[in-house]
Amino acid sequence: MRLAFLGTPDFAVHSLAALLEAGHEIACVYSQPPAPRGRGQTLQPSPVHAFAESRGLMVRTPASMKAEDEIAAFEALDLDAAVVVAFGQILVQRVLDAPRLGCFNVHASLLPRWRGAAPIQRAIMAGDAVTGVQVMRMSLGLDEGAVIATETVRIGPLDTAATLSDRLAEAGARLLPPTLAALEAGTAVETPQAAEGVTYAKKIKTAEARIDWSRPAREIDLHIRGLSPFPGAWFEAPSTKGAVRVKALLSAVEDVSGPAGEVLDDGLLIACGEGAVRLLRAQREGKSPQEAGEFVRGFPLAAGTALA
Repeated sequence: MRLAFLGTPDFAVHSLAALLEAGHEIACVYSQPPAPRGRGQTLQPSPVHAFAESRGLMVRTPASMKAEDEIAAFEALDLDAAVVVAFGQILVQRVLDAPRLGCFNVHASLLPRWRGAAPIQRAIMAGDAVTGVQVMRMSLGLDEGAVIATETVRIGPLDTAATLSDRLAEAGARLLPPTLAALEAGTAVETPQAAEGVTYAKKIKTAEARIDWSRPAREIDLHIRGLSPFPGAWFEAPSTKGAVRVKALLSAVEDVSGPAGEVLDDGLLIACGEGAVRLLRAQREGKSPQEAGEFVRGFPLAAGTALA
């Protein structure tokens, strides 16, 4: 089939690679414009952009797919279908209508739960035991289209947004080729989403990343793992040079108690409003992520230390 692919982050690269492996013709890849990255804040292409160029594919990076010239260029591609995976822009009806079979989205949740921008993070933060990935027909409503294919994925007690994202990306890539084949053959079954159980995965805001040690350990653990590695749940620890910001990247709940925010041993066990969390991986500001043992060798947090 002649396809356009619209995607931006690493999560979407898996799907684009699967489409190429299946032998589809990728007429054009769309991705968000290059953005400042790294310490030098130099403009760099998105992961999808870089991967597409490495495969010799045509890439467009419009600031807005609502611009008339971009819509016209998309219509002129004469597509069988378009696949959208974490692209990051809203598509207007003319774009949705342009391909012969329509536009199809790979979404990382079990719809209608967690429509929106951050379904992977919100599923972990809410304590969901199961999530999944689905291929749906796109409509103007936010993630409201009929579902065509589903693969469920369990959320483990040590899953982070990163590890769960990797598994969901692989699941989405597996779903795409057979789903497109069914659409082309006219055998795909499109199931409308249920009216009940709708939730929205709002974009993660920087302000919500700070850890509130007065909350129960279970909630803090979910908060830490849901925001790992980015933006990273964080707290401040005292040092001889003043407060140091520390990102908590992986944790586990333990059934002990103490004053909220107090370090309970020399191995990063921290008391919460109820119970405690043991940090298994952490990152000091300006440093690389470290496992707990390595972290405390370079930056010990002794029992009795109060964290903010």
